[in-house]
Amino acid sequence: MIKHLRSKLAAGILIAATALSASTALAQQKSEVALSRQPGIFYMPSHIMEKLKLIEKHAAALGVPGVTTKWVTFSGGGAQTDALLAGGVDILNTGTGNLLLLWDRTRGGVKGIVATSAQPMTLISRDANIKSIKDFAPGDKIAVPTVKVSTQAIVLQIAAAEAFGADQWSKLDANTVQLGHPDAYAALSNPKHEVHTHLSIPPFTFLELKNVPGAHVVLNSPDVMGGPLSQAQFFTTTKFADANPKIIQAVRDATREAQDLIRSDTKQAVEIYKEITADKTTVEDLLDLLKQPGMMEWNLEPQGTMKFAAHLYKTGTLKTQPKAWTDYYLPVAHDLKGS
Repeated sequence: MIKHLRSKLAAGILIAATALSASTALAQQKSEVALSRQPGIFYMPSHIMEKLKLIEKHAAALGVPGVTTKWVTFSGGGAQTDALLAGGVDILNTGTGNLLLLWDRTRGGVKGIVATSAQPMTLISRDANIKSIKDFAPGDKIAVPTVKVSTQAIVLQIAAAEAFGADQWSKLDANTVQLGHPDAYAALSNPKHEVHTHLSIPPFTFLELKNVPGAHVVLNSPDVMGGPLSQAQFFTTTKFADANPKIIQAVRDATREAQDLIRSDTKQAVEIYKEITADKTTVEDLLDLLKQPGMMEWNLEPQGTMKFAAHLYKTGTLKTQPKAWTDYYLPVAHDLKGS
């Protein structure tokens, strides 16, 4: 499977080489910026940015009027990276694993802008026999957004290495199946579905524990990572960034304003999230969710990403070992205290 994923990425990179060879002048003249994200409250800053047109606002303040944005939602990070490499979108908002993999495969041709969220992921199962990571049998299926390379899949590998031994990091890879978070929630909600475990993100974590009979926590990502891990960040190609520095700065400024709104007026932020996503969860339930431990980790600086990168290099997924997080982030973020 990993060979298939690598060959797929290699093919995408060839497409990207053609798609990204447009002249800098043409890139600078681009007025519509296409951005992608996944479902889930991790991406709430992007929903606020869309509703309040914050990128447009900050671009205009930087002397680039007339910028418009187009937001596209994908079920998983793999589809997003394909779209970036093929030139279908300009900027992604997705997980650390996808950023590192593209940075490596493009030899630095893809880099982060800023992080957006670092809320905990939770491994949830409705199988009463699964109380710890050591209880999975070969046929027990675990839903992740993209097998092997998503942030969830890699955190599961790190957890397996800690539980079974460093050389057993891939022990649970064969258990994983690819499902977007909404589909994984639907699978857990169906007692006849073969998938009974999901490495979940909010609000699906909250919904599964509340609505799925027997749903319980097996582990949380902070326990595996030793602290918060950036779950979503904006990243793009260095060609786009070099051609559009003020748009890149506008993304940073817009992200900070959106994160500040979440902290200062959480109710308004949740209402915007519901409006943009059509999430049926009540405002009250979402506000309760955001009061849970770790749920207000909305920060520009990347968190926990170097431990993530060290695992990927050790297992051979990354061919290049970054010396610092600034290797895979653009200079616009280098003043931050990342990790």
